[in-house]
Amino acid sequence: MQKKYGLIGYPLSHTFSPGYFKNKFKEQHIHDCMYASYELSDIKQFLDLVKDKEIHGLNVTIPYKELVMEYLDELSPEAKEIGAVNTIKFDKGKLIGFNTDVMGFEDSLKELIGENPIENALVLGSGGAAKAVFYVLKNLGIETKVVSRSDKGDLHYSDLKGQMSNYQLVVNTSPLGMYPKQDTCPNIPYEEITDNHFFYDLIYNPEKTLFLKQAEANGAKIKNGHRMLIIQAEKSWEIWNRYS
Repeated sequence: MQKKYGLIGYPLSHTFSPGYFKNKFKEQHIHDCMYASYELSDIKQFLDLVKDKEIHGLNVTIPYKELVMEYLDELSPEAKEIGAVNTIKFDKGKLIGFNTDVMGFEDSLKELIGENPIENALVLGSGGAAKAVFYVLKNLGIETKVVSRSDKGDLHYSDLKGQMSNYQLVVNTSPLGMYPKQDTCPNIPYEEITDNHFFYDLIYNPEKTLFLKQAEANGAKIKNGHRMLIIQAEKSWEIWNRYS
């Protein structure tokens, strides 16, 4: 019997995971597994999907990292504290939620900032990915403010004028700038950015978003989300195959 793995989210017109796992299975000569995109226009469709006995694990992306939690039987300590899930293990009839964004973000962030001391950070966006980023930054001892267009954050975008020098690290967790809307970006005062800043965008397509381009033009060190995705994908695979 072929083992099925996949990604749920909406929309899924251009995603990283299917291609990554297809290549992984080919390179490692894994012939009994497949990975597919499961585009769900409503989270309630998840209930029908999980009836497939051949599915052994799922990744979760926008907009279901928080919504899927109510359908799961158990949560890892990290997923419970963060309040978001991006990996689901099917284990003996139980659905167990994990968050591998944590390891993916932390390891790739350290590649960006190196030994530079970071005291204050801004997280743009307040969704499930933002929660994982905030969790990591808090554990690293970095004072962090969440910026949102709604009242979910600590700050609104209009509060940032004249304040960018107070935050060495800026992380975009919003979908602004993602393919096919590459001409969009978070509304922050880019003219205040200097070579003392580090800018991280969870988006990987395009490789360099307008957010990163404008930051780089003003001297900031930048990084996209590609490495984070690789790390979290490998952690997902480890979870699916280790825990049983």
